[in-house]
Formats: sequence, C-alpha cells, structure tokens
Amino acid sequence: MTFRIATLIAASLISIGSASADWPQFLGPDGNSIVEANAPLEWSETQNVKWKTAIHGKAWSSPIVSGDQIWLSTATEDGKKLSVIRVDKNTGAVTLDKKLFDITEPQFCHKFNSYASPTPVIEGDSVYVTFGSPGTACLDTKTGDVRWQRTDIECNHFRAAGSSPILHKNLLIMNYDGSDHQFVLALDKETGKTVWNVKRSIDYDDLEENGDIKAEGDWRKAYGTPHIATIHGKTVLLSVGAKAIYGYNPEDGEEYFRVESRVGHSTSARPSVVGDLVYYTTGWSKGQLWAFKVNPDLSANQDSVTLQMTRNIPRKPIQIVKGDRIYTVDDSGVASCIDRATGEAIWRERIGGNYSSSPLLVGKRLYFPNEEGETIVVAASDKFEILAKNQLESGFMASPAVDGDALILRTKTHLYRIEE
Repeated sequence: MTFRIATLIAASLISIGSASADWPQFLGPDGNSIVEANAPLEWSETQNVKWKTAIHGKAWSSPIVSGDQIWLSTATEDGKKLSVIRVDKNTGAVTLDKKLFDITEPQFCHKFNSYASPTPVIEGDSVYVTFGSPGTACLDTKTGDVRWQRTDIECNHFRAAGSSPILHKNLLIMNYDGSDHQFVLALDKETGKTVWNVKRSIDYDDLEENGDIKAEGDWRKAYGTPHIATIHGKTVLLSVGAKAIYGYNPEDGEEYFRVESRVGHSTSARPSVVGDLVYYTTGWSKGQLWAFKVNPDLSANQDSVTLQMTRNIPRKPIQIVKGDRIYTVDDSGVASCIDRATGEAIWRERIGGNYSSSPLLVGKRLYFPNEEGETIVVAASDKFEILAKNQLESGFMASPAVDGDALILRTKTHLYRIEE
C-alpha cells in the first residue's frame, strides 16, 4: 500500500510538473497557453535576464522549445528572404540561421503583420516551418538540412499569413483562408505530399446575395490556428475560418459540423475546449466570444450556441479557459475574468497598453505582454490584483513560451530567457 501511494504521488507530480515538457507549438503543449511552473514574477533589462539575443528581420512568430533548442522564423521586412533560426536555450547562442526561401514578388503585407507570423511546430528530430503560401519546409533539427519543402500552395493571404501549423499523427495540418481560396490542408509530415485538402463549405457568394456580408477581401480572411481536441471520446479538428468554425475528422478532412457566425471577420485566435463546449472569438469589427455545445454524434450548428459575449472581446489574443473561468485581454488593454457558466464579468479592468500576443496562465498568475514591451502580471483569481509590471526595451507581438521555470520571450528585436 505504501509503495502504491508513493507511486501515485510520483505520477501526480510528473503530471503536474508539465513545465519540464517541451513547448513544441504555438501556445504550448496543449495549445491553450496554460502551464504549471514557478516562472519569475519580476524582471527588467537588468534583472532575471539569463541571456538576451538579437534576432534580425521583422517577424511576429512565437518561439518553440524542444530539448536544448529554441526555434523561430524570421523574414526581411520586404518579405523577399524567409529564414529560420535555431538558438541554444542555455546560452542564447544562435546555432543556425538559415534562409529557406527567396521570394521575388512577395504578396502584400499589412504594416501590422509580418512575413513570418506563423509559429513553427516541432516533433522529435523534425521541425516544420511555414510562411503560408510562399513556402513550407521540414528541417532536420540536428543538421539543419531541409528534408522537404513546398512552394506550390496557392492562396492570396491578402494581408500576409498568420495561421500556425499543427501536427496530428502522421499529418502536418494548416489553415489557408485567403481572399481567393479558403481550405484546410493536411500534408504527410515525412514527405510533404498532400494527404487531403478540404475546401471551406460556407458559400460566401450566397451570403453576399442575401445581404448578410460582403464576399471579398477581409470577409473571407482568417488567421486562426487549427486545434485538435477530444470531444465525446473522439478526436476532432477544430478550425476557425471566416464567418464560421468547423469540426473535421483529422484523418481525412470529413466535415462533422459548421457553426456560422455572421458577426466579425478575419478571426485569428485559436479555439479552446472544455468537455463538449468549444470557445472561440468570431473576429474583427463586431467580433464576439462564443461558446457552443457539440452533440455526442459530433454535430453542431447555430442552435448549439450557449453563450455570446460582446464586451471587450479580443481580436488577436487568445481567450484562456481554466476551470469555471475565462480570462481575456482585448486589443486595447482591458482584461476580464468571466464566469464561464453565465458569461458575466467577475471583474473587468484596464491594465494599459495594446495587445497582439496572447496571455499566458502560469499556475495562479496571468502574464499579459503588450506591444509597448511591458508584461503585466495579474492574479488569476476572482479578486483583481496586479502583481507586477515588467518592462523590456521593445514591444511584444509574439506570444510567450515556457521552458521549465523560465520564460522565453520574443520582442520585436530580441529573444530573452527570463529566469530567477
């Protein structure tokens, strides 16, 4: 009995101590920006900085961590040179700086975006880097050699790409929601060959004829990252496009459901899942935060929507859902703690700054990095309390990563390891 109890305690500690795991994709191991760790509460340019490394180019992609390596993508501001960088997580030394693609005539990029906004994803000795339609590549993490690449995927990103890739079994899955084509693509992760390609089923032209929306440009655009979830014991690929969120079978792209949202456009946040409830933001303009229930047969539609929240809804930062609370920060710096059952705010406070990167929940602390380079740390509780304000020289567009008890932060100019 004593041995069994000790074994259970050890297993529990391993489960809780997820901070020692890698940060292999956008928003972490579970894609929800939640982790248990003893991350620093306070830092500055002269406090709790283990190392600081300059990163060339203009890029909003977030860092990922695997073993002793940190990977991130970058691009020249004009989008003609697209690169990947590998950094030693212990020293901050750049161990690989490799140009992957030369682009003669880059697509248009809005000044608020970058040509390297999608975050890479890593598994074992393979790292996958995409810049959207301009190019996708798989590299050997040890040698830096390119194993395969694709430059033939057609999509007008209109204001540049933003959706990050994810992995599921043997598949590399990516959203392509442009002004001309809108589809979800699954590639064989070993060869880069297309396994399935599913066009979005919503009829934009029909919506326009009925006077519901405009059917061009931003109204077809989306920037959100797909998400794998287990719902009713089955694996579902959740993918947010323009005007709708879809549930697919990740094995073959079969559409399980489509929940249409005729409010907002250009969605960018990754969805969250608790049980059979899915939470997601509907996009820009008049975007809302929705929750809807997925039925046991994996069906859902507009009648499945249980909550529609309209006040201080983030357009770019993800919503963090933990327990019976939802934590958000809108783009203009209003943070909220919301009752998940009712959609009512427990507190709503202006914390200052402008926000593009997603917040991070570390234990009982919320970290909010803003475009001015300040990270506001707030207690994740029903009582609003600012615990710290931490200023770095340059602003945040990328979302934070965690390695052990350290924060890996990418500003517009540098990569930092923040560690006590």
